[in-house]
Formats: sequence, structure tokens, C-alpha cells
Amino acid sequence: MVSLETPVCEFDRIIPDFELPDVDGKIWNSQSLKGESGLLVMFICNHCPYVKAIRERLVRDTRELRAMGLHSVAIMSNDPTQYEEDSPENMRKIAQQFEFPFPYLLDETQAVAKSFGAVCTPDFFGYNAGLKLQYRGRLDASRKETAPAGVHRDLFEAMRQVSETGRGPQQQVPSMGCSIKWKE
Repeated sequence: MVSLETPVCEFDRIIPDFELPDVDGKIWNSQSLKGESGLLVMFICNHCPYVKAIRERLVRDTRELRAMGLHSVAIMSNDPTQYEEDSPENMRKIAQQFEFPFPYLLDETQAVAKSFGAVCTPDFFGYNAGLKLQYRGRLDASRKETAPAGVHRDLFEAMRQVSETGRGPQQQVPSMGCSIKWKE
């Protein structure tokens, strides 16, 4: 497993257009997912210890952000032949088990991850109401283990700022996670 950090936020980069199926086969696109205040796009998977360490907090934060008009979507772009845990069937199980309040989409061709420039899981892209990038940082101080309760909620606070002002914070701590498992 290779650990990577995300690049610095490219402020105001327009969201790439995409259209992907969720775990039940429903097709979603960047326009249909957007909330009144913006959209949080999360590249995650099931097997990554960095993602496992934050799943409950991810669900909590995305529920709270939805109340601010910020919708969320998770995209799984790993090659599931490398990790059975990332198969579509297991994506459905995890989405149900953790009661994801957002669609969990499969990027089978990996074209969407490439169009975003996603590098790891988790990798967060926070967009404002105009679907311009404002956040590319971490959820919080968690790594392979969940950070202690009460740590600063980087992603939540940044996206709250985006919902209120349309702009993300200038200072952002990169997310860290497992490399995306690219197809040969």
C-alpha cells in the first residue's frame, strides 16, 4: 500500500463533467448532485485503512453539510480486481451498513478520477454553488487511526465557509491516504 498526499487546491477550477452509476444502478451527474450551496466530491473505497478510520465522521459531516445546502457524493475508482473488498457488491454493503447519506458511485473506467486529478483515498474536492473548486484538504487529523474526539474538523469548517461565502480557506492541510489502484 502506497500512502500519498493530495496536491494543493486549484482554486476556482470548474468541476469536471461526469456521469456514473451508484451501487443500485441509478445514473448521477455533476449537475444533478449539486446542492444550493455546492458539492463535496469524495474519492473513497472500502479497503483503505485511512477511509475506514473516518467513515463515521464522514457520514456525520456530510449530514450536517446537507443542512447547509451542500450535497455530497462518494466515488470509488479503484480497480476492484485488486481488492475484492472494493467490489460493487461490497460497495452496496458498506453504503447500507454505514447509512451513507450520499450516493456511492462506481468509476469503473477510472476516467472520472483522472479528470479530477484524484490521487488517493480519501481525496476530497469541495465546490461552491458555481461548482468552482474551493477545498482540497483532509477531513481532520485522522490517518490510519481515527484522531481523538474533539479534533479540528478541517473539511467541515472549510465547507461551512464555502456555504456562507462561496470561498474556501487559503490554508488547507492535504489529505493523506492509500494510492488509487489504477488498472494496468
